[in-house]
Amino acid sequence: QAYLSYSNIAALTHLAGKPGWDITKTLDNVSVKIWTHEEGAVLSFKVEMQVKVPSHVAFSLLSDFSLRQRWDRHFLTCEVLQAVSEEEKIYHVTSGPTAGHQPRDFVILVSQRQPCQPQEPYTVAVRSVTLRAMPPCPEFCRSEILCAGFQIHSNSSSSCTVCYFNQVTSGVMPYLAANLTGSSKSIEDTALECIKFLE
Repeated sequence: QAYLSYSNIAALTHLAGKPGWDITKTLDNVSVKIWTHEEGAVLSFKVEMQVKVPSHVAFSLLSDFSLRQRWDRHFLTCEVLQAVSEEEKIYHVTSGPTAGHQPRDFVILVSQRQPCQPQEPYTVAVRSVTLRAMPPCPEFCRSEILCAGFQIHSNSSSSCTVCYFNQVTSGVMPYLAANLTGSSKSIEDTALECIKFLE
């Protein structure tokens, strides 16, 4: 478990630090920017949000995944399966069907870390895990999250930059394909809902 948790945080930190991110979209009010990164067959995206709350407040709200349904409509249900420690929880998440696909579910480990140094970000890292107590069930297509999560950088005592990362797998692709080609605004809408929720 300690290894999984460490590698969860390390994978997100590594993804965030990669060179070669391309900005694909800036919303009119510049509070949201969307970036993509391609490496072989792996597509990653980053959503950067300017939020008018202190970084520690954003961290406490975003690290509690039971609140996620309040701003992310892709989350239908989210329940804690196991509280591994104060900083790690395993959740079962379900999401609704997309065109031509059955509803999906995920078993995820969420690891949270506070910064050790003032310039470091708060981190909330997410990855899929397997849990014997929660085997795949027929009504859902069990999907995998390779690496996702948030980094929260403090800008001032009352504002922060929240960056959401996701390394896209085929399991997440149906939700994003329409968006990245510009025919759907789900990433932007979710980002704006997230800002509204945090503020």
